[in-house]
Amino acid sequence: MPQTSTPKASSRLLALDILRGITIAGMILVNNPGSWGNIYAPLAHAPWHGLTPTDLVFPFFMFIMGISTYFSLRRYDFSWSWPCVAKILRRTVVIFLIGLFIAWFGRMLAGMRNPEVSVMDALFDFSHIRILGVMPRLALCYGATALLAVLLSKRQLALTAAGILVAYFLVLLFGHGFEFADHNVISIVDHKVLGPDHMYADTIDGVRLKFDPEGLLSTLPSIAHCLIGFLCGSLIVSTKDNNLRINKLFIVGTILTFCGLLLSYGCPINKKIWSPTFVFTTCGMAASFLGLLIWIIDIKGHKRWCRFFEAFGINPLFMYCLGAILSILIGFIRVPSAEAQSGMISLKGYIYNHLLTPLCGGDPTLSSLLFALLFVMLNWCVGYILYRKRIYIKI
Repeated sequence: MPQTSTPKASSRLLALDILRGITIAGMILVNNPGSWGNIYAPLAHAPWHGLTPTDLVFPFFMFIMGISTYFSLRRYDFSWSWPCVAKILRRTVVIFLIGLFIAWFGRMLAGMRNPEVSVMDALFDFSHIRILGVMPRLALCYGATALLAVLLSKRQLALTAAGILVAYFLVLLFGHGFEFADHNVISIVDHKVLGPDHMYADTIDGVRLKFDPEGLLSTLPSIAHCLIGFLCGSLIVSTKDNNLRINKLFIVGTILTFCGLLLSYGCPINKKIWSPTFVFTTCGMAASFLGLLIWIIDIKGHKRWCRFFEAFGINPLFMYCLGAILSILIGFIRVPSAEAQSGMISLKGYIYNHLLTPLCGGDPTLSSLLFALLFVMLNWCVGYILYRKRIYIKI
């Protein structure tokens, strides 16, 4: 008979750590090609409607965050109390501020590179900082999910998630939400609340607009996304036998994935607006993938292959932030280059153009992919040290 594992309430679920690690490594990989003009095709986002492998990493992490939120709130018995609420609010603010710091750090170094900008102006220019992004979205979705979880029952949480997705679809339908245009309701809300100077600028088919893929309005379905992960966390904890556990995850995953794919004919799958079908499809795939990992790791006992990803999974937010900071620094540091007009080139440009491209026989796409893989390995080296020393950096 196959072995089963019944972990104690305080133990970490290894398969969840590995899935978390795979998504963090994936996020670092797709965010750091050698050249944005020569991206390896599977590592590029869908321009607008559609789904690529790259479009899965962020929603997978959102789904995992929902599961982890369930695990963390168990110690408070999912009850409203000041210590519980204080922890939720504190963590929400910290994660959001870290996201703002990363945005400021990148713009500050870019300002310092401009000879016409003084050091003080570079340090204290907040007029063009992007307010929202990956970390701020994680903060808002974590905070909303955790607060709802200590206020509502599981049934009410499921109805809340469904209600959010239905309401959001209607907003998209009647607010030109499926169009990449200035009159898109998502863009209008962000322009009114955030202002164009604090938004991400995107270009699709030669058209460049201030359109934030982590905008305010599209954060609502992301909260529903996280709530689905939370409910799957309840399913995981309440089911002690791993064989039954993966059966349930596969059933949930299949239902959600098929719902997303079938409904996509009327509601396109789109990451940049976080459409309801995008929520269904990616949550379904994440649930199925988690079930597969539990089968491989916890039932079959094949664990040696996953140690690489465990180094990312035990400190996920720290590793993501590390990747963001290192990416900014590699782009900022200048080294001599005879081919550059100014005589200097970024360290990233030097590695990509002068080291990797010749090594890859002049293939810019292959060298871009190789740079991304090497950058992941650089981050892994730091993560592995923390892993070996059992250092957990909680954010």
